[in-house]
Amino acid sequence: MTVQTSVIVYSTPTCPYCTLVKNFLADHNVTYEEKDVAADKEARQEMLSLTGRTAVPALKIGDDVVVGFDRARISELLGL
Repeated sequence: MTVQTSVIVYSTPTCPYCTLVKNFLADHNVTYEEKDVAADKEARQEMLSLTGRTAVPALKIGDDVVVGFDRARISELLGL
């Protein structure tokens, strides 16, 4: 049995790259928690603390953080 690494996606509703990363995760059957940093001030502060940036999408995969839709890095961290 494979234990999936926890994945959090920090995104906004109008971000096209956020949509791409969420579709990529869905295509690979990766479950994730989505946090809308446009509507949720706590999530925005959490993302800022993790990345030091306000850029989306930002992903927390286990203990690693990826800013932007870096397909190769996301795949590597998830073992895809």
